[in-house]
Amino acid sequence: MRLLLIRHGQTPANVHGVLDAEVPGPGLTELGQRQADALPAALADRGIERLFTSTMVRTQVTAAPLAAALGLEPVVLPGLREIEAGDTQGKSDKVSVQMYISTVHGWSAGDRSTRMPRAESGDEFFARYDDAIRRIEASGVEVAAAVSHGAAIRTWSSAAAHNTPDEFGTKRNLENTGIVELEGSFADGWRLVDWEGEPVGGEELIDRTAQDPTGERF
Repeated sequence: MRLLLIRHGQTPANVHGVLDAEVPGPGLTELGQRQADALPAALADRGIERLFTSTMVRTQVTAAPLAAALGLEPVVLPGLREIEAGDTQGKSDKVSVQMYISTVHGWSAGDRSTRMPRAESGDEFFARYDDAIRRIEASGVEVAAAVSHGAAIRTWSSAAAHNTPDEFGTKRNLENTGIVELEGSFADGWRLVDWEGEPVGGEELIDRTAQDPTGERF
């Protein structure tokens, strides 16, 4: 299966550098909506057969233009949601952001037993994200797209792909509507095909002033 993991469009929290992983969370900024509107043209030739989102509003709003263009009904999978922020939820100070990032970085380095303060552990995150991807794989399609979240996509895809080190995603940006493309299966293994870290609509849809802690290198 070919799997396109698409980060949602820009949110107010991304602009202000706020850690926000609560469900259902906010919608998109005006720029975020323009990023979402650019998806149909950018992905028209990818052969997408099924479309999935997380339980968070920003992924569902981002997916809506693509779903309409392809004539698809998005399937909501709770496991695709962002990595829980726990005690850092709603915060933007340097200590909180570093606590979040260092915990995720530890998972990427191999210590999945550590826990986001008062939230999920690495083992729990990977278990629920694996479950979501298994459900996508079970749909039986050759090409699927899932709109998910920055830290979650970067962390899971780097660990899942056998042709990259687990910490690969900590060294790569993933801007809003950036895409990570993999192919394979759980049985045969996953391979990273492409890491399109920039918004699909090009330079004019990049906000270089955004403080976005889950889109930049960890």
